[in-house]
Amino acid sequence: MSPQPRLTPAQSSAEILALEPAGAYHRLVLHAGGAAARVSPGHFAALALGGRDSSMLLRRAFSIHRADPEAGTIEVVFAVHGRGTKALAAHHVGDRVDLIAPLGTPFPLPDGPVGAVLVAGGYGSAPMFALAEQILDRGGRVGFVLGAATADKLFGVGLARALTPHVAVTTEDGSYGAEGRVTGQLPGMIRELGATEVHSCGPMPMLRAVTEIATARGATSHTAVEEAMACGIGICMTCVLPVEGADGVPRFLRSCTSGPVFDGTKVRWADAGTLPADLEGADAMRPRHQECA
Repeated sequence: MSPQPRLTPAQSSAEILALEPAGAYHRLVLHAGGAAARVSPGHFAALALGGRDSSMLLRRAFSIHRADPEAGTIEVVFAVHGRGTKALAAHHVGDRVDLIAPLGTPFPLPDGPVGAVLVAGGYGSAPMFALAEQILDRGGRVGFVLGAATADKLFGVGLARALTPHVAVTTEDGSYGAEGRVTGQLPGMIRELGATEVHSCGPMPMLRAVTEIATARGATSHTAVEEAMACGIGICMTCVLPVEGADGVPRFLRSCTSGPVFDGTKVRWADAGTLPADLEGADAMRPRHQECA
């Protein structure tokens, strides 16, 4: 596997070229100039919303769905959850938004042909199709396991089927595909492909379970975590995760810079959101007095 080189992101005033419904989600296309040529699957973009006088001070981070270097465009897929995404959905073609991209550490790319399973929940599948294309371009094989709570929350089933016949779809309510979760279909897809790699993006419990299944079957696991990010550039420390380093020492690493893609076997999933006593640096983050807690 070839780790991707760390790139310097660019800030720009990006014109909205398209903003349209995509099932339960929205598809946003931005003119990002030269930044598009530097995007790899797993990178994300950060958008400032609301204008200079807005009370929404923090940028919103979005996984990049696709990038077209020739057109200079970046696409993201998002769901309306709160004030920021609601404001973004209210924009129009021709409007401009303040963009920083590409950000983060993307998925490592294979040096040659591999068998890989790509697992995602909901619109967490957004970066997986460009990743699949990269693997296929290197002579590899790919399979998808896509899941969501309900049929309308699935994203990219048609895109997956256009790339490979190896596609499993699950919904928790059984409204489309197999009833259940992606973890129920993953072992069979690993076996079907003879996969040595599993790449995933989605909620933390899913990533933990996917990692356990992959490693039990001898495959590597690379996970794109969905941690909340306040700055996106490594300053605020709100997106830290306990991760074991190459030296075996667990540390808090920032999801926005060291991630969002991590080796799933190195993440201390059970300790996410806590201050474990054995974690290097945890003491400095723990309140010194009870009244400070």
